[in-house]
Amino acid sequence: MIRLLHIEFIKLWNNRASKVLIISYFALLTSIALVAAIKFDIGPIQFHLADQGIFNFPYIWHFNTFITAFFKLFLAIVIVSMMSNEYSNKTIKQNLIDGLSKKEFILSKFLTVLTFSLVSTVFVFIVSLILGLVYSDFNEISIILTNLEFLIAFFIKLTGFFSFCLFLGVLVKRSAFALGFLILWQVLEGIFRGLIRWKLFDGETTDTIMGFFPLQSMFNLIKEPFSRLGAVQSVANQMGEKLSLNYGVHWHEILIVIAWTAIFIYGSYAILKKRDL
Repeated sequence: MIRLLHIEFIKLWNNRASKVLIISYFALLTSIALVAAIKFDIGPIQFHLADQGIFNFPYIWHFNTFITAFFKLFLAIVIVSMMSNEYSNKTIKQNLIDGLSKKEFILSKFLTVLTFSLVSTVFVFIVSLILGLVYSDFNEISIILTNLEFLIAFFIKLTGFFSFCLFLGVLVKRSAFALGFLILWQVLEGIFRGLIRWKLFDGETTDTIMGFFPLQSMFNLIKEPFSRLGAVQSVANQMGEKLSLNYGVHWHEILIVIAWTAIFIYGSYAILKKRDL
């Protein structure tokens, strides 16, 4: 496994575009710390974002994993390009000539996906821990260790998404078309949601059905955290609204994403196995 990973990272590091995207991605993950510096001081209006409790333990695990998950598109480009470069540079054929089986080839790509997901999760954990220790009003160990399941959900979410990108890269071969298909799939899921809610089901049933679709199931792993903030809850109460959403990470949602991950990886192998290279 180490040999397969070594091969992949040599390819990535020798590709200038991939190197820039990877560095930019981790720089963006770090940049969430800049949110703590945002201050508004306009006459009587004084607002410091860090004072709103977004870096309080254990809320910070929820907030940071939700926000940083949007940066995954940078690595999505890397993964799709990683596959397209294999075809355009003929390195896939050379790897197979050198004795690498098609199964090992896909395994090497999946190991790269797992590595990106794991390193991203550890990175977010470290950044969040530092921010929490600096800004949180609650620093007891028991509170700090609460809600760490959001990091597990973050890891699974990235793994599922990157596996989808890998599958598209194998299927389409060209990175631009693969990324276009990814965007198209997102649009199609949205259209399908609108159609079934309009013609067939109520909102709750529609949400349940959409939870089995790949991109929506990944999004469902970490719900939006903003309505948990005290300021938002206070405004809602003043307007007569009660926000009582279920923000937890649920095992059945995790299983759905794991199932899609297995489908994408097996699908990538099945396509490559049948394809004449």
